[in-house]
Amino acid sequence: MAAPNGQVLSLVSILIDVTLSVSHLPPRGGDVLADTARTEVGGGLNVVTAAARQGVRVSYLGRHGAGRNGDLVRRALAAEGVQLALPPTETGDTGFCVGLAEPDLTTSYITLPGVEGDLTPAELEVPAITGSDYLVLSGYDLLYPVSGASITDWVVAGKVPAKLILDPGPLVARIPAERSFAILEHLDVLTLNEPEAQELSATPFTGVTLVNALRRELPLPAGALVVLRSGASGCYATGGALGDQILSFPVPRVEAVDTAGAGDTHTGVLVARLLLGDSVPDALVAANKAAAISVTRLGAATAPTAEEMA
Repeated sequence: MAAPNGQVLSLVSILIDVTLSVSHLPPRGGDVLADTARTEVGGGLNVVTAAARQGVRVSYLGRHGAGRNGDLVRRALAAEGVQLALPPTETGDTGFCVGLAEPDLTTSYITLPGVEGDLTPAELEVPAITGSDYLVLSGYDLLYPVSGASITDWVVAGKVPAKLILDPGPLVARIPAERSFAILEHLDVLTLNEPEAQELSATPFTGVTLVNALRRELPLPAGALVVLRSGASGCYATGGALGDQILSFPVPRVEAVDTAGAGDTHTGVLVARLLLGDSVPDALVAANKAAAISVTRLGAATAPTAEEMA
């Protein structure tokens, strides 16, 4: 297959993950002993790694700090062949996220943003973006007061010729409604899990009924592709090249050991496969397979390569 003209671009903030394995969450004001601990680059690294391992060009457009955390981010991106659009931000360091991972594979997070949360309008003007590119956004970055305003104004002003993808993330309910709706109106792809979809649509539904609620309640363009990720049940999709039909895509059965980052893997592979020219159904099948493989591996950036998926 010939290399595509475009590339995958990401504004999904990359930060450091500190993950502690615990038997249970501590009570308020209490304590709990952790069994293991890991420190690794995470956050938006999962998305760009998943895309890069499918053999496409990938660039990270966000900020990265001048300190030790930023050094870790740059090394991780270099190892995956991901390009940086911006130099290090000299005024501070990359932020970090503490995760508490329970035996049932549920992980709870506390995030402290660093310089990645203060992206300026001028920094968004740096990268050259074309209509052949795919740009991935995260709800985390829309939530940040500075980055969120910068990104929203940039998109609304019509300065983004790329195809626009949003993965809202677990804090979707905290994003200012006017900011969420402004971005939704410009999307080519909305991809999210069921809890996020319920928050965004303000409905308790699941499955096909929830997909219909998203289409009914959200100000999406008529041609936008909507992908609802349903964990071990796979995903549902409608819109875009699928038209009005709602299709269900099962996921391979696996023995999961770590589900953190599975949604990011799904998004990264979906976007990469669309860039490579796959049909929407084929891209979703590949994304499901990649996410299933990723949850059998411990840690961040566990997406498989294209060769592993062949």
